Amino acid sequence: MAFAPIRTHVMRLIGQSGQYSTLLQRSMAYKSAISLETLYPNSSLKLTTPAFSPNPDEKFSGYIPIDKLDIKYSASSGPGGQNVNKVHTKVDLRFKVDEADWIPKEIRDKMLELHGKKLSKEGFLILRSDVTRSQQLNLADCLQKLRNIIREASVTKKEASPETAERIRQRHLKASRLRVAIKREDALRRAQRQPPTVVDL
Repeated sequence: MAFAPIRTHVMRLIGQSGQYSTLLQRSMAYKSAISLETLYPNSSLKLTTPAFSPNPDEKFSGYIPIDKLDIKYSASSGPGGQNVNKVHTKVDLRFKVDEADWIPKEIRDKMLELHGKKLSKEGFLILRSDVTRSQQLNLADCLQKLRNIIREASVTKKEASPETAERIRQRHLKASRLRVAIKREDALRRAQRQPPTVVDL
């Protein structure tokens, strides 16, 4: 019990003045050299969500409102130890395409055209992810899949001009004729390698 006199002395000082209490707390508090207060001394260190203002010139900016999606979590399948039974990491993301007012109507129509067979009977587009054992990473994977689907539907393919279409047709026709000519040359070369046939009279 070598530390008993020191502890008694410290407690006596704490009881005498609150100043010693403050000094003791400061001396016992540890600040790392890479703490946020050291790295960002002029920052308030408050976590905030920035306000989003969509660009009217863009069809889809990549922003997806989470509150307008139906997200459910369930247990993942496959190996993973006891964590599989404890944590629901599999993500099911669904929403109705025709009622998604945060997507422009022309993109929604294109999504129905491209992915109409993937919709449920109620009209829900369902995306699933269980690639990781992290709920947040699987949710991010589902959101990225949804972004890719929306961006794919937002791309408008440019129709070729009549001159370009004719140039492409001539190019394909030339390639077909060249392919036929090469096959004929190969057939003739194989025929010349064959020995002459002897006909008995």
